[in-house]
Amino acid sequence: MPALTGLLIDIVRWLESAGDEEVDPDSAVKVMESVGWTLLQLPAEQRERLLQELAGLAGAEQDPARRQFLESFPVAIGIVEGRES
Repeated sequence: MPALTGLLIDIVRWLESAGDEEVDPDSAVKVMESVGWTLLQLPAEQRERLLQELAGLAGAEQDPARRQFLESFPVAIGIVEGRES
């Protein structure tokens, strides 16, 4: 599951950072909202596993920007409550 979780993060991160000439902004927002909604539909135990995978990826990440994205993703996408850091 780490490979799929990492791929999901890379896609969402790319959508978030892509310029208007690369991806239509409205389309990018729709995809990210769809990802958030889909993750919220996961049973609690699967969401917990996803959070564990994200924490593991963040702990092993060498790139500080990607590590911060991994750490902030659960709150930013809405699968846990809290403040974005």
